[in-house]
Amino acid sequence: MRLIDYFPESSISIKNSAKNWQEAIDISMSSLLANHYITSDYIKAIKDSTLTNGPYYILAPGVAMPHARPECGAIKTGMSLTLLKQEVTFADDNEGIKLLIGLSAADSDSHIGAIQALSELLCEEEALTALLAAKSEKQLADIIARA
Repeated sequence: MRLIDYFPESSISIKNSAKNWQEAIDISMSSLLANHYITSDYIKAIKDSTLTNGPYYILAPGVAMPHARPECGAIKTGMSLTLLKQEVTFADDNEGIKLLIGLSAADSDSHIGAIQALSELLCEEEALTALLAAKSEKQLADIIARA
């Protein structure tokens, strides 16, 4: 499966801003919720875990991958991508996040291929820069489709 195949319809978006990290999680997970990849309990589990453990899902400067354990409400394996024009901070000592990659992992291994492809993409400085600078959802989708 290609990386782009993990993204359901309308799951790649650009938003102006989020008033806080909780709203950023809501925004990033909304398409997965709408497409029945997750339940609302899954979103709550991400927020609860963030409060308890901190933002453990920050992958790189400016990039976070909010997710929770499969049993917390993941129905199907999928991803969403949200680019915020204005960054949001997840903790006082963290730098701002602009790119949120929501992950729903229905079990412990069905998402491994997606994570590997995503990791390779984010390790390419040119691709990461292009994602962070994208001006349209189509640009974001095209970058993901090339991965």
